[in-house]
Amino acid sequence: MTPRPDKKRTIAKHQKLNSPYVGLVKAWKILKGSFWGFWLITTLLCLNMVQTMSLVVFPFSQRIFRAANRWMANTWWSFLVYVVERKSKLKVTFWGEKVPERENAIVISNHQCMSDIPSLMTLAIRKYRIGDLKFFVKDILKYVPGVGWGMLFLDCLFVKRDWLKDKSSIKNTFSAIRTHSVPIWLVSFLEGTRITASKLKSSQAFAKKQGLWQPSHVLIPRTKGFVASIEGLRDHVHAIYDLTIGYPDGIPSLMQSIMGLVPALHIHVRRTDIKDLPEDADSLSEWVLETFRSKDNLMAHFHEFGVFQGEPMETA
Repeated sequence: MTPRPDKKRTIAKHQKLNSPYVGLVKAWKILKGSFWGFWLITTLLCLNMVQTMSLVVFPFSQRIFRAANRWMANTWWSFLVYVVERKSKLKVTFWGEKVPERENAIVISNHQCMSDIPSLMTLAIRKYRIGDLKFFVKDILKYVPGVGWGMLFLDCLFVKRDWLKDKSSIKNTFSAIRTHSVPIWLVSFLEGTRITASKLKSSQAFAKKQGLWQPSHVLIPRTKGFVASIEGLRDHVHAIYDLTIGYPDGIPSLMQSIMGLVPALHIHVRRTDIKDLPEDADSLSEWVLETFRSKDNLMAHFHEFGVFQGEPMETA
């Protein structure tokens, strides 16, 4: 149920999560986080070695290669969700629209912290798509053992943020995904970076210069990657999932999530059928801008009341 208008919050906009624990309890949380962090890193590096060995089958069967790496992604990311949600007793509340299971989709979201990634995975695991996540990530990450190497084997898109350099590699990756009928949730944080007060100020200045609405809770999105995704995958994906992530107790770090310091998470979901999207690039860019304007309004309500508008559709 939506809170009464007089039910205000004390958490400031973009405020970081502060641990309420002290003394022995705080020490226990740190020890617990260190334990799970050790196992997450250790298992990730072990799976990286297995992924590397999977290259042996790539010349003979790309289907088997992708199936093996999908299984490994599903295993490790499910372990991450287990630690962040189940072991930490995180209360997750979903708002908005239900989405079907095992549907190919492009997923866009606001971006506040690294914890956004396991947060959106709480939805992916419920829709049996956690092993099918693909991300737009910075090119430098592919040289980083662990997360970077793992994504390299999963058809993730490594970008230099220079459209002339990125366009060809993105097109080739989408072609391979279509050719091999790869199941997919393509995740894109269209703001391009995590929001901070200084980045928001810069985004507002840019919006004013361009004659756009000035955001208060999100950054003006970058549209070229989204347009390229629609053009490259329109015949492969079925829908766009617009996720808005909210942390009612403050924005957590990834380590705070692993330590079990995040008591609650809210995710608003809006589904748009791919057939309902415009065809031309300019109209697609306008659609993205309007979507983030609506997202900004959603976050304005969330920052004021700690929940999204309407009735929650599921709490876990």
